[in-house]
Amino acid sequence: MRSNTYQRIWRTVHRIPHGRVATYGQIALIAGYPRHARLVGYALHHTPDRLDIPWHRVINARGEISFPKGSSHYEMQLNRLLEEGVEFVRDRVDLDRYGWRSSTRSRARREA
Repeated sequence: MRSNTYQRIWRTVHRIPHGRVATYGQIALIAGYPRHARLVGYALHHTPDRLDIPWHRVINARGEISFPKGSSHYEMQLNRLLEEGVEFVRDRVDLDRYGWRSSTRSRARREA
């Protein structure tokens, strides 16, 4: 079960375009696990090194990096996003400007 679930999440994260971000909750919704944002975090934590997915494009619902500020993971994610042109203001990303607009996300909202 967990393997298939994680694979769906990894495939969804892989679809996030360069220079865009998505929230944990958004990924959960698109992958078919609404209201399971933490599951996305668990899946990303267990991503095999051989998979080249843009994990750094997943942030929290406030538009912030979830790693502790100043940690090596925080700095790595911040730098990767900055390299892609994503801007931060007061440690937050403007989700309206940089958020990924998935057609699946729009359809899921209409059906809710």
